[in-house]
Amino acid sequence: MATEYGQGFAHRSAPHHRLPAALRAPVEGRSLREFAYVLLGLPIAVVLLTWTVSMVALGAGLLVTFLGIPVLAVALAGCRGFGVLERARARGLLGLEVAEPEPLRPRTPGPAAWTAALLKSGASWRHALYALVQFPWAVFSFSVALAFWTCGWTLLTYPLWFWVFPAYAGEGGLQLYGDAHHSVYLDNPFEIGVTALVGLVFTLVTPWLVRALTTVDGLLVRGLLGPSPLSARVVELESDRGAVVDTAAADLRRIERDLHDGAQARLVNLAMDLGLAKEKLREDPDTAARMVEEAHGEVKTALQELRDLARGIHPAVLTDRGLDAALSSVASRCPVPVRVEVDLPARPAPAIEGIAYFTVSELLQNVGKHSRARSAAVDVWRSADRLMLQVTDDGVGGADVSRSSGLAGLTARLDAVDGVLLMDSPAGGPTRVIAELPWRG
Repeated sequence: MATEYGQGFAHRSAPHHRLPAALRAPVEGRSLREFAYVLLGLPIAVVLLTWTVSMVALGAGLLVTFLGIPVLAVALAGCRGFGVLERARARGLLGLEVAEPEPLRPRTPGPAAWTAALLKSGASWRHALYALVQFPWAVFSFSVALAFWTCGWTLLTYPLWFWVFPAYAGEGGLQLYGDAHHSVYLDNPFEIGVTALVGLVFTLVTPWLVRALTTVDGLLVRGLLGPSPLSARVVELESDRGAVVDTAAADLRRIERDLHDGAQARLVNLAMDLGLAKEKLREDPDTAARMVEEAHGEVKTALQELRDLARGIHPAVLTDRGLDAALSSVASRCPVPVRVEVDLPARPAPAIEGIAYFTVSELLQNVGKHSRARSAAVDVWRSADRLMLQVTDDGVGGADVSRSSGLAGLTARLDAVDGVLLMDSPAGGPTRVIAELPWRG
């Protein structure tokens, strides 16, 4: 149901590996990058903790003077600078995209306003909290990862270097146990083989252990160095507001264009034809009557265009009788037979009802134009606090929101009211589109 039905999706086949993931993990680039992230975490954590504790303590101690507040502001500014480094490290080594926190918004220019904005910023204090929390975690993860990694590779490669002990240390091999009376060395082939197998187990387990450790790092970076949920919501609402404004402006331009190119042009021609008919009324009544008859047909066409335009703005049947009747009317105009089933306990708010109507109308237009379907169905129901819309067809499929400006605009319109558009349209069909809207009674 996109503008390019039937083109199908460009399937991108995943690379085929002969070895399973568990055997590839120790030498994969991702595992090496994660291990490097853990190793770099400790020295960075030491520097960050030193800066934060020393500067915050200095600022707190100087609060009795006028220097305490600027020192605290500089401490928080430094923490935010380290936050930029940590987000870049997480992005480069873990592939973790974390948005910038909410920017500082000083009310007036100048150092005083900048200092006040830093101290009032929740993001600044979260950066300082990150320095305190990340240090003990970095010590733990560094110790665990390095111990497992070195132990695993050391034992795995033991068959290659065990000869060092008898050649240079005067011992049979790696000492497993020893006291004043008895010693156990790993020096025979069986023991050497078992040691290598134990090393193999450690080597295979270590990447997944490091991945678990870096998952916690990712949560810390995302939770403390990224935008707060409230600021993210504000950014989302600002984006949605822009989408609503753009959609409203596009609708106004469409209405203006339809009026100018359609009904207005016909009415101008109608006025000219009636003027000519009036001039010929006495000289040639038959010609005048024919021109009046043609003008009557133009009036009917203009009225139909005005009805269609008014229905596109907000159909009267939707206001008077609700979604069931309005969607049935839309389905009757679709060139594909459409089954409509609406199961709602009550009518939603007029704004939600209007968006639901236009969503189904747009999807059915795409079905009629591009799907080459034999039948379609529209289902509307309420699920908890969501209004659910589903449009299905048995056409050729291959719809893609990224390739359709109409579906992309529809997605933006739904996003503006916290709605969601989901599409399942494999090449060859069938196509199913589900739209969710918030239920507002």
